[in-house]
Parts: sequence; structure tokens; C-alpha cells
Amino acid sequence: MSESLLEVQDLRKSYEDGQIQALAGVDLSVKAGDFVSISGASGSGKSTLLHMLGGLDLATSGNVLFKNKKLGTDVNLDTYRSRHVGFIFQAFYLLPSLRAIENVQVPWLGNGARGGVRVDKAEALLREMGMGHRLYQYPQQLSAGERQRVAIARSLANDPDVLLADEPTGNLDSVNSAKIMEILIGLQATRGMTLIIVTHEDSIAESAPRHIRMRDGRIIS
Repeated sequence: MSESLLEVQDLRKSYEDGQIQALAGVDLSVKAGDFVSISGASGSGKSTLLHMLGGLDLATSGNVLFKNKKLGTDVNLDTYRSRHVGFIFQAFYLLPSLRAIENVQVPWLGNGARGGVRVDKAEALLREMGMGHRLYQYPQQLSAGERQRVAIARSLANDPDVLLADEPTGNLDSVNSAKIMEILIGLQATRGMTLIIVTHEDSIAESAPRHIRMRDGRIIS
């Protein structure tokens, strides 16, 4: 049986002195190798939950556990984000002054990896994404689908345990959306990594073996 990779215990997140409840007592367990989608209307709390799972934000109360250790106390958040989690966002967040192959190397900067090793691995990841012909293009020279492929390659730089994708197809047309989902599902299957996708698109949510629905800061199914 796969071990529990991530666990959420009575997680709550409020804003404006408690007037806004983004999360209202969420419990969730995700095992290593799971493929999970989280859907819900805008304001349902799905992105907030994803950010908590990724250590990008802190809860008002409750706990997020990674391999049975509490994030922020037992596990340093910077270490967790840099070594164990890969992030993919709707807006790509590529650095405009860097070429594709340089953007993929950003997670390695400051960790002592040699330049030649970084370049070789970045090139290999981009080729895996079908971007071998666009290695030296700047983000503004790439299509939206190509930018997301670069972002996926970057998310894999540190061989993460879990890949978190927040509306990864939100800025893409239907053709590119299908291609990006094919890539993500393939990565999850071949690498055995945990994949958690937040989406408002039913077709994408239903592609996951486990589909979680949220409303008003709570899991409803």
C-alpha cells in the first residue's frame, strides 16, 4: 500500500479578521502516486487548498503534513518547496528576460549545481516536452501552449515528489489544453509522481481517478 504523502487536518484559512472563510475545516489524505483533481466554483477554496499543500501560504489553524511531518514546524517550508514540490500555474510565470533553457534552470540557482549539468538537464527536460526546437527562445517568442510546456519542464527540475497544477489549461485553447493534459497524465504515469490539479473544467477534473469537489471552503464530495 502506498504511504500517505500529504495529509490535511481540519485546515482553516480566513482573511480580513475572520470575515472571509477561504477554508472551513478541510480534511484530506493523498497517497504517494495519486492523481487527484480538485474542482469547484470561483471562491470555493480550491486554489487556497492547493497553495497550502504547496507550502505557499500558512493556515489560520489546522495542519498540513508531508510524510507525517508538519509543514512549517517539522519541515522547513523553503526546503519543502525547493526539493519536494513542483508548481505549474495558469499564468506560466516565466521570466521574460531568460530564454526557455534558462527559465528551466531557475530552480537550481543557488543550490550549487554546476552550469554544464544544469544546461544538460534543462535541455533534456525541454526535449521531453517536445520543445527541443525552442530551447533558446524568449517567452514572448513562444505560444501559450509552448510557454506552459517550458513551465512544466521547470516544475520537474528538482525531481519533485508531488506536482501541483493550478488551472494549468486556463490560458489555453482546447487543442493545447488537451496536449498539456496528455503531458501531465503521462508524467504521472511514467514517473509515478503524485499529481494534484485544480480546475474549473469538468472534462479535466473527470480525467483524474480521484475527483474532489469543493464549495464554500469545504469538500462536498
